[in-house]
Amino acid sequence: MKKLIIINGPNLNLLGKREPNIYGSLTFTEFLEEVKGKYPKVAIDYFQSNIEGELIDKLQEVGFSYDGIVLNAAAYTHTSVGIGDAIKAIETPVIEVHISNTFGREEFRHQSFISPNAKGVILGFGLQSYELAIQSFL
Repeated sequence: MKKLIIINGPNLNLLGKREPNIYGSLTFTEFLEEVKGKYPKVAIDYFQSNIEGELIDKLQEVGFSYDGIVLNAAAYTHTSVGIGDAIKAIETPVIEVHISNTFGREEFRHQSFISPNAKGVILGFGLQSYELAIQSFL
């Protein structure tokens, strides 16, 4: 059985409430239950934090024992050299995910410290971006 983890960064705990015109009205918990139902033979864990250091700690914790990491570092994508370095330091492949098309948004969102060390990047497909990342590991 494949063992994957989805790691979400700041403010993604507000999905379903936060800017539904960009992020949709489904909560992440609702979405995660749907995805787990579609892939019963895949162990999918989940972690979310608004704190950069906790995201780095989780990457280091799972980065040598999981088959794949689906990471939406949210705003830290564009600011965190530390998260980028953590991805470079671990063995588990990381797919960078974004719900929105970051290239269609503010200029500062066009830079990613995650992408250079990620296996791939999926963005702009709403919550389906996560499912596409999961499929890439199967």
